[in-house]
Amino acid sequence: MAPRANWKGFLRLSLVTCPVALYPATSESEKVSFNQINRKTGHRIKYSKVDAETGEEVTNDDIVKGYKVDTDTYIEVTKGELDELALDSTHTIDIDEFVPRSDIDSRYLIRPYYLVPDGKVGHDAFAVIRETIRSMDKVAIGRVVLTNREHIIALEPLGKGLMGTLLRYPYEVRSEQDYFDDIQDVTITKDMLDLAKHIVEKKSADFRPENFEDHYEAALIELINKKRNGVAITAKAAPKSSGNVINLMDALKRSLASTDTAAPAPAPKAKAKKPKKRVEGQREMLLPISGKKAKDEPKKAEEPKKAEKPARTSARSRKAG
Repeated sequence: MAPRANWKGFLRLSLVTCPVALYPATSESEKVSFNQINRKTGHRIKYSKVDAETGEEVTNDDIVKGYKVDTDTYIEVTKGELDELALDSTHTIDIDEFVPRSDIDSRYLIRPYYLVPDGKVGHDAFAVIRETIRSMDKVAIGRVVLTNREHIIALEPLGKGLMGTLLRYPYEVRSEQDYFDDIQDVTITKDMLDLAKHIVEKKSADFRPENFEDHYEAALIELINKKRNGVAITAKAAPKSSGNVINLMDALKRSLASTDTAAPAPAPKAKAKKPKKRVEGQREMLLPISGKKAKDEPKKAEEPKKAEKPARTSARSRKAG
């Protein structure tokens, strides 16, 4: 099922306008999530909105937003008053300017969205705007209102559509000087720099997101599968500390030696493996409950690798998608 659009309105470049829809480009719905439950009863915990002073529950109709100006002093603002602000960008993304992509500091990036034509009309106008941005090799900057807040949005071509990335305002980005001023100025020798560069060259590769696995997510799935199948959970031993590195040059040399002895990376021209089919949702990742079979075969608890393998494979399949 296609995701629901977060916003619908119009994209406008001067007098060229077309209806568009904004969809989230990322999702965390497939991550393992937990509910809070009562240990004694096994029932789910429910939260209620209560008055901080009286302790009585308050209905949604009696709840308004308040801006705190002093201890126990608030300025009330109603939803109607917020709606009355009527920002011009509520229903239209106006392209204000075009900037080089390299000019946008990565600290200003918030999250990406997909922008597509909404309905069967306006595809030609959408294509004109998209190809104009592509031909200029720049990023279009506009404004969009989401959840009553106006955001800056950067638009750039992505295949047949547009990718819109929400940007932070300057007041939301902290100055690096507040954190970097105490970093000491040190002198690095050419030998150290050459060794470090050689390590980087040995580890250089193309960025392929499908090669990365969320190890914590995989460990969560393994833990849940074990508990569902009655496998005993044993605590892992704490990792031994390697100690502080005293000699930086010695550490670089040892790092280079370990890199040289590592297995070589596959040749770039090697035929890539066919990606595994994407596994949708958490239910497909978790193994079925084995019931009595798990209890009748206690030896399986001594073979955690065999119990882990199916869950880890499922996690990789999901992440590769």
